[in-house]
Amino acid sequence: MSKKKKSNSGGGFVYSTNQNFDFDNYANNDDEETLAPGEQDLRIWLERKGGNKVTSVVRGFIGTEADLKDLGKSLKSTCGTGGTVKDQEIIIQGDHRDKILGWLSKQGYKAKKSGG
Repeated sequence: MSKKKKSNSGGGFVYSTNQNFDFDNYANNDDEETLAPGEQDLRIWLERKGGNKVTSVVRGFIGTEADLKDLGKSLKSTCGTGGTVKDQEIIIQGDHRDKILGWLSKQGYKAKKSGG
């Protein structure tokens, strides 16, 4: 048997006491505006995964999912390695914190190394 994925289209709402509540407008209001690069405050972390694998993780991006994916694609291209974008984080394979920091600074982002 295959597993069915649960639909989270309700966003956790079960009941609202507001008679004028419009669920459709609330559910479609997920996109937020992307801040300008100078207003972003990004942090670059080093994380160790199982099997001694190291990843560089960029956190703190405020904006749309599409802009986050574009930024992730640019960072992967700059570092010349693979990675992914999920859970509002950009994950780059390997320790590329210096390259990422240099590229982000050149693009006008406020960024700094954190943790690890």
